Amino acid sequence: MKKQILSLAVIALLAFSVQSCGDKELKPKEDNLTLGNKVDSLTTDIEEVKDSAVIKAEDAAAKAKAASENAVQDVKDATKKTANEVETAAKKTAADVKEASKKAADKAEAAAKAAKDGTVKTAKDVNEALKK
Repeated sequence: MKKQILSLAVIALLAFSVQSCGDKELKPKEDNLTLGNKVDSLTTDIEEVKDSAVIKAEDAAAKAKAASENAVQDVKDATKKTANEVETAAKKTAADVKEASKKAADKAEAAAKAAKDGTVKTAKDVNEALKK
């Protein structure tokens, strides 16, 4: 990394040298910096850019982490909701089956009673017919 910074600094210095050779005009005060000051300025700029990039990367990582945590929580909530709905549906189905079974049993009992009553009546009718 240091070699890259030094390479950038050397390239920048060469660019400044070429510019200063080509320009014979009077330069503003800022351009009258010494070579050491220009290197220091470039180094400072590079450090600021690097620090900014690190901060942006950390912010992006924090946002990604928060988004992942939110997604996990959303999945947990959805799973819990689905489980509750399935449990409620199962209870309702069980109650419906129980009620239907009770109705069927009541109808079967009524049919059996009607059959018994019919048999008893028929037996009485046959008995009375035999007596005549």
